[in-house]
Amino acid sequence: MSGALECAGITINCLISNISISGAAIEIPSRHHIPERFSFVFKADDAHIPCHVIWREEERIGVAFD
Repeated sequence: MSGALECAGITINCLISNISISGAAIEIPSRHHIPERFSFVFKADDAHIPCHVIWREEERIGVAFD
């Protein structure tokens, strides 16, 4: 499933590798610095959900929906 991260006017496209009602695991390009808090955008319906990072790996982050 495709999505995007939005923060301070910047949009970073990503892929959702796992999702639940409380959060998601997201695959991102490693060259981007991802802030602790941002809005997650579901491209299918353009829903914007505030979230925060709970873990980081090289090209993946785990987020909890606020």
